Amino acid sequence: CQDYHLNEEQVNSFSVCNTYLLHTQLYMNISEAELISRARANGGPVGRTGGAQGRHVRSYNHLLGDIRRRKLFSFQRFFLRIDKNGKVNGTKIKDDPFSILEITSVDVGVVAIKGLSSNFYLAISKKGELYGAREFGVDCTLKERIEENGYNTYASAKWKHGKRQMFVGLNGQGKPMRGKKTRRKNTATHFLPTVV
Repeated sequence: CQDYHLNEEQVNSFSVCNTYLLHTQLYMNISEAELISRARANGGPVGRTGGAQGRHVRSYNHLLGDIRRRKLFSFQRFFLRIDKNGKVNGTKIKDDPFSILEITSVDVGVVAIKGLSSNFYLAISKKGELYGAREFGVDCTLKERIEENGYNTYASAKWKHGKRQMFVGLNGQGKPMRGKKTRRKNTATHFLPTVV
């Protein structure tokens, strides 16, 4: 390792990136071209700091199987419920036992929603119909997304209508909407998960 000193004028003339490159070059006694080729060989293009650039890979495995007990309160002022027969609708009754749901993470951004009292999973069929499924299947996988207004939307992870996603939604009377008629921006598809 060689000792080196920069005067104040030299330090001010360098950007943070150039200073880092200079320090790295002097410390390792290598050329800038060699520094860049090493970074690329070790994982991609050179970033602002002279090192390999790339998105940090995150692991969300700790969220898999995470179970949250919630009520889904719709923007239309209904609690989503799945009754003992698997029928999905909305209710204004705050203490309805069929509105208590378990939201379980099954993949990154994908959840399964199960009625705690009914033991039915919230599902969207290929035709876009909301129903309660006795067994967990592909109809029961829902993409959970937090929207700009703070509410969540739940779209089928498997089925689409053309290229459009199909969402869980309740109309102004608390009846389930067909997925084909739902849109992300439509507030009928917006739900606020409230802690039970």
